[in-house]
Amino acid sequence: MIDNLHELAQLIESQQRDLLAQWREQVRELPSARHLDVPTLNDHIPKLLEELVSALRTGRDTSFAEVLGAGSSPVHGVQRVHDGFDIEEVVAEYHLLRGCIHDAAERHRVSMQGKPFYILNRVLDGAIGSAVASFAAKQALDVQRRREEHLAFVAHDLRTPLNAISLSSSVLELILARNGSETPESTQKLRILNRNIRHLEALINKVLSEASSVGTDDGISLVRRRFDLWPLVESLVHDLNPIADADGVRLVNEIPDDLVVYADAAVLRRIFQNLLSNAISYAPHGAVVVGASITAHDNMVTCFVRDNGTGIPADLLLRVFDKHESDPEREGGLGLGLAIVKSFVEAHDGTVDVESELGAGTTFTFTLPGQ
Repeated sequence: MIDNLHELAQLIESQQRDLLAQWREQVRELPSARHLDVPTLNDHIPKLLEELVSALRTGRDTSFAEVLGAGSSPVHGVQRVHDGFDIEEVVAEYHLLRGCIHDAAERHRVSMQGKPFYILNRVLDGAIGSAVASFAAKQALDVQRRREEHLAFVAHDLRTPLNAISLSSSVLELILARNGSETPESTQKLRILNRNIRHLEALINKVLSEASSVGTDDGISLVRRRFDLWPLVESLVHDLNPIADADGVRLVNEIPDDLVVYADAAVLRRIFQNLLSNAISYAPHGAVVVGASITAHDNMVTCFVRDNGTGIPADLLLRVFDKHESDPEREGGLGLGLAIVKSFVEAHDGTVDVESELGAGTTFTFTLPGQ
């Protein structure tokens, strides 16, 4: 029996390259494995074969934890989440490896009966369980992270319209007082409105505070369609005018009225909203211009938001799209606005860039591929 164990161990060790080649050929039939290069596809499987050889040579009825002390299978399970595998594919690749070992033993007339068969199955079944457990845990964490990140992004975007509502309420209160049109009923309604605005502000700040460790939104689901860009920007300019007026900023929509884009309208609106809000804060008593054009040769739509404000320092300019990078001179910023822009533009397969000069203003440019 000991001879059979050592024979199988020697076979796996000497035939490792051929075993892996046969295994890769079969694994590439799995949809998620077709695009992977050899090192990525192999991942920790060669290490698993080494652990199997060690278990066969030891020949003891060891526990799975002792056999796989190096922890190759848990690491492999986590890697397969990054590789885009589903859980059935993770299980399948281990079963395919088992089959390759059986085929090699049969070709070389190495007996698998008794203890060799037991140890082989014990190691591979344990590896499957460990890899699947780590795969499921990593996948669950990723889903939770994306949900928290999405909530944080939405909460951040709600700040802008809520600020517009708050300013409009303040303006309305001043108009009523100036015209002598105040009534007990209007005063009560405004008080209720302002109380709920403060409540919403507190809720949004709480969400953003609790989700301050968000990463990049990898789970954006786009619903693209063809639509005119000018009306979308014009409606956003109208909604942001109360905020702009409070800072003495003039918003200008220079989008051609016949320009059509192919994008997710709700996501594109959020891109412009974040860029405009950012520009307004840096251009007090200035102007913010929104424009776009289409390149005939590649059908790419290039959009820009340009201000004539204070500009962005060179050391900060290189990091403006990184999450949690905000202007240290401006309190209350969480550094999510431009990270959101980058994430949403890249979800459309576009690119985003920025040019700025201190004292002369900043221009953010992003592209959208044409249909």
